[in-house]
Parts: sequence; structure tokens; C-alpha cells
Amino acid sequence: MADDLAFASALELAQLVRDKQVGPVELAELYLDRIDRLNPTINAYVTVAAEHALDTARAAEKALSAGDPDTPLPPFHGVPISIKDLNATAGIRTTYGCAAWSDRVPDFDDEVVARIRRAGFVILGKTVTPELGPVNVSEPPGYPPGRNPWDPERSCGGSSGGAAAALVAGLCPTSQGSDGGGSIRNPSSWCGVFGLKPSRGRISDAPREQQFFAVQGPITRSVQDAAALLDVMAGPAPGDAFWAPPPARPFADEVGADPGRLRVALATAPAGGEPALPSYVAAAREAADLLADLGHDVKEVELPATGDALLPAMAMMFCASYAAREPELPPLDTLSRWMVGMIEMGRSVSGATYVAANATILAALRDIARAVSAWDILVTPTTAQQPPPVGQFADIDFTNMAQLHALTPFTGLWNMTGQPAASIPWALDDDGLPIGVQIVGPPADESIVLRVAAQIEAAHPWADWRPPVS
Repeated sequence: MADDLAFASALELAQLVRDKQVGPVELAELYLDRIDRLNPTINAYVTVAAEHALDTARAAEKALSAGDPDTPLPPFHGVPISIKDLNATAGIRTTYGCAAWSDRVPDFDDEVVARIRRAGFVILGKTVTPELGPVNVSEPPGYPPGRNPWDPERSCGGSSGGAAAALVAGLCPTSQGSDGGGSIRNPSSWCGVFGLKPSRGRISDAPREQQFFAVQGPITRSVQDAAALLDVMAGPAPGDAFWAPPPARPFADEVGADPGRLRVALATAPAGGEPALPSYVAAAREAADLLADLGHDVKEVELPATGDALLPAMAMMFCASYAAREPELPPLDTLSRWMVGMIEMGRSVSGATYVAANATILAALRDIARAVSAWDILVTPTTAQQPPPVGQFADIDFTNMAQLHALTPFTGLWNMTGQPAASIPWALDDDGLPIGVQIVGPPADESIVLRVAAQIEAAHPWADWRPPVS
């Protein structure tokens, strides 16, 4: 019974709490016990905030007992959640994957964390992420590496690797993540959960500067949970530089709604680089066939050619952003070779070069937008390769960027365009490892992504997936 409860959806747990069939303290203790037993194997959490979680759960239980009819409970009252270690959490250690910040405890919440707290969630702890985020494996120097619950010898992905691993192992009922080039989708694919990258500007980055490539988002067991968590997280904050247009109705209302007959494009080869594994291509084809059976018009296409200048331009902008942050970062001699290389490259990017790189990306985006406007939904593999062995990239430096990109070549383009995209669990390969399928929606239109994802979930469910470490 306890295991069944641990793998219930966040919305199911919220209803059980409201009906007083389970208490917030009971839930917190359930997950903290599972974390205590299983986290040493997979290192999904870099910080376990047991005292904080129990204090919050006790307060939630007290409010539940008070039962003031004039003060309705928030939607996720007493439901546990994990927070990625790239987001500040007041009173809970936040390392950003930096060894030098192993004892850093902020006195403020990032806006997205504040919204999660106001929704009634109980924060269990912080999930492992690579140092400062820009890598697709979660192995921060000085901390135990994040491992995959399906095979602990393999990576759980990154940069939201711990978030996905904690969720699929039953160490939380839902997770918060972020995605700057695939960082929600690649770990969701490799760990076998649903991960949604919302549109650019959908969720505020306050109090930090607004991000162009990266956006916060949900990692969940179900599409319904993702939509409900997106409703909690979404919306601008005062001073945001840009924001996505508000949805016509709550995102939760899109789940189960008829998407109509859509133009579905299938692309199985990345715009550049090595092809995906045959089993990953087969998964994408099977998903497209399912959509055809559901009444959609499916056509195989090639992804828009992006040229040789786009990835270097994106890399220069990323590197320059880290170089600009150097005064607030730990000393360079405490950081990894990868991060030092990024900062050093960023220092060499002049203002004119940065503006030219930005112009290169914006010009390419116009061409891509024209190409993708012929589709309502795009289907691709989420990743191209299996998760790498833990430690394979332990000594990587910035010159090896292409090796990392080759693992996940299908995701970063949609961070550049700002379109919403999701990874859907599809199958297990011959090694018992999850394979995900990516769906990409029109600009600022998460509603279509959620409707189609829910259609797929109903016809091809994944809720009963359980990894060996669970």
C-alpha cells in the first residue's frame, strides 16, 4: 500500500489529502523513508530537507484540521515535491552544483519556487544537477553523481537529471525542472517519465534576468499532473523582459480535450550529426503511426537545415552569459574544466561578436518558423543514444561539446525557437532502458502539446513503469 501511494500522481495525492484519507505528515514521512533507503544508490537528491519538509507538512496538517471554509486550501496542499538545485530555496541548501557552495543557504526563493510553495507543496529537497547547469549529465564535481534508476551504472541525464530520477524511483510524486537545451526532456526520456518544456517566457525567471533559451517546467508521472503544475508555475512577474501570451483557459482543462485533426510531421534524423539508434527511430515511427490511427494526418519530413553557424552562435551566447556572471561565481580554481573553458571562451566574445551571434540565431529562427508553420505537431525521438555510463564525461572540457550534443541532437533547436516540447515515455529497449518520443508544438501553444500528449497517454499508457531501483 505504501508503494502504491508513493507512485500515485500528485493530483491523486492532493485529493486524498483534501478528503483526509492521508495526511501531509504521513506523505512526507513516506517519501523521506524512501529517500533514506534508495537515494544512496542513485543520488537523485543532493540535499534532503527532512526537517524543513516535516515542519511544512505539520503546518499543512494543522491548516487542514482547522478547516476554515473562508480560506480554501491551495491545489496541492500537503503534497511533496522536489526542486532542482539550480533554483534558490529559502532555508534549504542551494549549491548550483558547485563544490565551493556546499554550505550555501539562500534567504529567498526564486519566483517559481515561491509559486510552488503557495500552491501548497511540501519541498522534500534539492535534486542533483551538473555544475551551473549546461551539461546533459548530472555529475557535479564534489558531489555523488546522479545515476539512472533503470541502471545505476548509467547517467540519469541532465541538467534536470536528479529531478527525473527521483520521480521515476518514487522519491517524490512530482518534480520541478528547467530546460535550456533539452534539460527536462533528455532526463525524462532516459528515466521514463513525462517532461514538458514550456514556451519561452511562459514562466518567470525572477529574480534572475529573463532567459532566452531556458525555461522552468514540470516533470511528472502523468500529463494531467504536468498541466496542473504548469498552471501553478506559469505567468510573468513584474519586470520580466518578455512573456508568452496567457492561455485561453487553464492548462489543466486541455487534458482530455479534443485536439481536432492535426497535421503531424515525423522527423527521425537530426538536423546535423549522427543518426539516432534504430530502436529510437522505431519508437518515433510507432508514435506517429498511433497518431495516424487516432485520425491525424501524418507526413514524414526532414528537420529544417540550420547550417553550420547556429550551434557555435548558441555556444558563444551561452559562454558569454557565464563569463558575465563570473564575479558572482566561485573562484575559477574550484570549478570544473568544462565550466572554466566556457567562462574563458565567454571572455573572448566581444560585444560585436555577441550581437552577431544573436543575429545569426534570430535570422535562422525566421527560416525555421516558416518551415514548421506547415505542421501542428512534430514527432521526433527525444534523444539519439542511450544514457552514457556514469563517469564517461567526468573529465570533459569545452572542446568536447560535440560529443555531448550527439547524445541529444533533437532538443536544443526548440529552445532556440522557444516552442513548447515534451518527452513522452514510449518503450523499454533490449537493455531495459526507457526510450522517449518528443512532440513539439506551435509557438506559445502548450495546449496542443498537452492535448496530443494526453491522447497518446490514454492509448499507450506508461503509469505502471517501475525501474529496478524503486
